[in-house]
Amino acid sequence: MPIHGKRYLEAVKTVGNSETESIIEALELVKKLSSTKFDETVDVAIKLGVDPRHGDQMVRGNTTLPHGTGKVRKVAVITQGEGVIEAEAAGADRVGGEELVKEIQGGWMDFDVLLCTPDVMGMVGRLGSILRAKMPSKKAGTVAPDIGRVVKEIKSASRVEYRVEKAGIVHAPLGKVSFTAEQLQENLLALVDALVKAKPSSAKGRYLQKITLSSTMGPGVSIDTYEAQRAAGK
Repeated sequence: MPIHGKRYLEAVKTVGNSETESIIEALELVKKLSSTKFDETVDVAIKLGVDPRHGDQMVRGNTTLPHGTGKVRKVAVITQGEGVIEAEAAGADRVGGEELVKEIQGGWMDFDVLLCTPDVMGMVGRLGSILRAKMPSKKAGTVAPDIGRVVKEIKSASRVEYRVEKAGIVHAPLGKVSFTAEQLQENLLALVDALVKAKPSSAKGRYLQKITLSSTMGPGVSIDTYEAQRAAGK
């Protein structure tokens, strides 16, 4: 079992077993419980009523958060022709074609996100066994013809990708502790709305089962899933 420090244990006492009255109240509590010197990330863990072992219940995609995540990511783009110009103009950290594919095959992985345009999927396909989870895909929104738009969304930290894990949980960043509770709430609701729209038709029973908020070093604070879904649908 992990050993938590004194600050964490004191924070757990503050949370207690009481239920929060609203999403805003929960986010204010998460912000209050952050006691580190750095600007912690506020994360959300959402338990979905799906079994990702079945292909037709895999929930994966991306959405744009209105206030971004506050996290800057390195973006590499494999493309050619006009795509090179668009990606570079949008602020991609590295852009290339065949030569970039060879560099990645040689072990270069100095990027957080790899994007590509549809016309180079033939050469990108050779990287499947190397990239694994970082492999570009249309479903994740990392293969796109309008590559400049996607690069801008990621570099501005407004896009967040989500993918349900084996236990049926989606983890995603909502922003920083320095964000206002209102900004974090709007980001959360944008994500919840995207997940509800991505609900597989084969998923039965209660879909949003549990939502827990926390800062990087803080304890989890649960919120009412029904309230979150109602607010996201407005």
